[in-house]
Amino acid sequence: MKNKRILLIMSGGIAAYKCLELIRRLRDKGAHVRVVMTRAAQQFVTPLSVSALTNEKVFTDLFDLNDEREIGHIRLSREADAILVAPATADLIAKMANGHADDLASSVLLASDKPPLVAPAMNPRMWMNKATQRNVSQLEADGVRFIGPEVGEMAEANEAGPGRLVEVPALIEALSKMPGIAAGSEPSDRSHSMLKHGGLEGLHVLVTSGPTHEPIDPVRYIANRSSGKQGHAIAAAAQAAGARVTLVSGPVNIPDPEGVEVVRVETAEAMLAAVEKALPADVGIFCAAVADWHVASQGAQKIKKQKGAAPPKLELVPNPDILKTIATRKKGRPDLVVGFAAETEKVLEHARAKLASKGCDWIVANDVSAGTGVMGGDRNKVHVVRDGGQVSWPDMSKVQVADALVGAIVAELAKKKIAPAEKERGKKARGK
Repeated sequence: MKNKRILLIMSGGIAAYKCLELIRRLRDKGAHVRVVMTRAAQQFVTPLSVSALTNEKVFTDLFDLNDEREIGHIRLSREADAILVAPATADLIAKMANGHADDLASSVLLASDKPPLVAPAMNPRMWMNKATQRNVSQLEADGVRFIGPEVGEMAEANEAGPGRLVEVPALIEALSKMPGIAAGSEPSDRSHSMLKHGGLEGLHVLVTSGPTHEPIDPVRYIANRSSGKQGHAIAAAAQAAGARVTLVSGPVNIPDPEGVEVVRVETAEAMLAAVEKALPADVGIFCAAVADWHVASQGAQKIKKQKGAAPPKLELVPNPDILKTIATRKKGRPDLVVGFAAETEKVLEHARAKLASKGCDWIVANDVSAGTGVMGGDRNKVHVVRDGGQVSWPDMSKVQVADALVGAIVAELAKKKIAPAEKERGKKARGK
């Protein structure tokens, strides 16, 4: 980053204090840092402190006569090699998504000729609000890059979830990959390598993903269109949150998440066996689209078509119900069991029925009917159903859904104050 020009746009929030350390670290790496502060940011960090660290004037006013004589808001954006917005409040994100320019920060961003890196920080409910997620999705579609937010406890009492500003080293790493800073680097998406948000340290999370293949003969099988993208994204998000993750995956054509133990299976029966072998776990997330039936008598050889003969009749028998088997265990049941319901009609009605019949704690339901593009696609729209009601999330990428679900799990475990199973097992092993 030596001699690179960084424009840091700070909006309001308690997380603004992290920017002082960020500026110092960037200066240590030889970067030149200019800062634009919103009026709200100045309530948490003084321009004098920022100026002392940057050795530059801090820009605060759109209508500064001296600066605007040279069209300062245009010059600020054009002279920077990269723009970082941190912390980015819900208000500033909304302004960016809707093209507002009523202060210096929003004017600079609107006048910029390069996409910024945005690091959100806000209350979890504000982050998960449909309006905020809609604005984030719009900005991502426009080419804006995001890092975070992390999951954890908030400044407000008894508040936890996604909303914390990512830590300074992660901000610098993400910034170093921005075009204009690292020549030839690929544009970053909101990848889990940037989302080291914590909250599940010391816990074991078990995830199932993908379809199952139920053989008819050595060549043919019964399957479904599940790609495994959502389950794999959840496993990656849980790993990024600090958990030890076991991913039991059916046949998929996507890469394994980094840092995750992957157990590959073909059939529903093999998946159940692998799940039971992986127990105990603190959290079980059953995202796999498990086939409901398998063929009673599998052909030892390829079943041949016989001229003039009727097609063979396939007798189907039920597969084991993995979700119900684990959720109703008397011993070794995970503290939190999350099931998935892929429906094509009456999504919430079927999800509530499944919640009641399976014995799990949450059901994550989605509409996979023709035309939604969910099966095999990169986006998802889900409803989290639990006793007492449900929360419907906006259309998001499957990575965003995974991050949001892990954030909700972190918040739930913090609320319940569940002791990590692995820590408890470690104490017993040491005789404590």
